[in-house]
Amino acid sequence: MKIRHVLGPLPLILFASTAFGQDEPIRNPLTLKWGEPIEKKTGLTLLDEKGFPPFDDKLFLPFRGPGESAARTAMAQALVPGTEEWKSRPYLADRGDGIHTSLFGTYVRKNELLVYLFYEYSRNRDAEYKPSELGFASDQEFRAKKEEHEFLIFAAYGITNSLAVELESAVFTQASQSRASGDTSAMPRTFSESGVGDTEGQIRYRWFEETEVRPELLSYFGVVFPLQHNKKLIGTRDWEFTAGVNVTKGFSFGTFMVKIGGFYSTGEEKLELGEYGIEYVKRLSDKWRLVGAVEGDQDEVQAILEIQYQVRPNITIKLNSGFGLTSKAPEFAPEVGVLFSF
Repeated sequence: MKIRHVLGPLPLILFASTAFGQDEPIRNPLTLKWGEPIEKKTGLTLLDEKGFPPFDDKLFLPFRGPGESAARTAMAQALVPGTEEWKSRPYLADRGDGIHTSLFGTYVRKNELLVYLFYEYSRNRDAEYKPSELGFASDQEFRAKKEEHEFLIFAAYGITNSLAVELESAVFTQASQSRASGDTSAMPRTFSESGVGDTEGQIRYRWFEETEVRPELLSYFGVVFPLQHNKKLIGTRDWEFTAGVNVTKGFSFGTFMVKIGGFYSTGEEKLELGEYGIEYVKRLSDKWRLVGAVEGDQDEVQAILEIQYQVRPNITIKLNSGFGLTSKAPEFAPEVGVLFSF
């Protein structure tokens, strides 16, 4: 999997202060379900399980009159979380109000940390290669089978409702390129390498949120770090930079996201078309979510189908597979992982 996203220099975290008695969104990822609104409660008022303060709130409301008990009850009922269920904002029912990460159908909220541990396999029986690119004396281009196994870790954190950062690394990669029958170079029958693979970071900024008529606009900037100067099949040897935009809109039949980006490598020193694609997300129930996508990276295009199952409110299993639509894309690329929310 090509990893071309970013963790660039971190912008200054936006400072926000809330006046006494003003409502402020407070995220609680352990109790939220897909599509459930962020909990809201008054900054200095604590409520018990029935919606009332657990102690005498005269400490906070010293001038409350005897006729205010009805208002107190109404306030408590208004602060009970999970009552909206996106009925007033149905266009967010599939994805909630988080910032879209670079993972399929995955969103991060303010003050939320996502950690995704996953394994990915890819196979291309007709992969292009040149022996000279692998250190052997031949510039002729051949086609033969290529396989890759990767164990990866992904992390994303929502700094504000508009700003998020993420980091992804193939902590262990094993790749092998078979020699074509017509290749007469000194390349062995199977050329293999293993070690740390692509490591990338990304910063994502949401310019404005989706409304009933307006789509959401998000932009990202990323960098891939040159951690493997001596490897040929795995990792990255030059600095690589990416930038792009996502446009997202929800409908009653599902949510669509369209993305397009650019790519620049210090090795080739030219700006090229980067990742592009379209993604579809549909929440089937409180436990299941379906994701479908067509994604391309220059002339490598593949279709992806993913199913997500929420084991617990903060643990989700993700299963997907990519299928190559062009000859240069892996013909088969399954993935399995577990997503944790903190």
